[in-house]
Amino acid sequence: MAKQKKKRSKKYSGVDAATTRPSVTRIQAVSRSSASQWLYERKKLLRGVGIGVVIVIIVIVIITGIISLFR
Repeated sequence: MAKQKKKRSKKYSGVDAATTRPSVTRIQAVSRSSASQWLYERKKLLRGVGIGVVIVIIVIVIITGIISLFR
């Protein structure tokens, strides 16, 4: 079996090397009220809590429906 050629891990830095393009960071300034800012910062957490509450309510409705069938 022939010896495998070693892969190059060093970046090319010659004249014909690909130039790295600068990254663009877009920032958006929005004027929000304090309550609106609080909701915006905690949107992910509140969404998860809301989904959990809806699931618990659905389970309670199903369980009460099953219990009412046997009465």
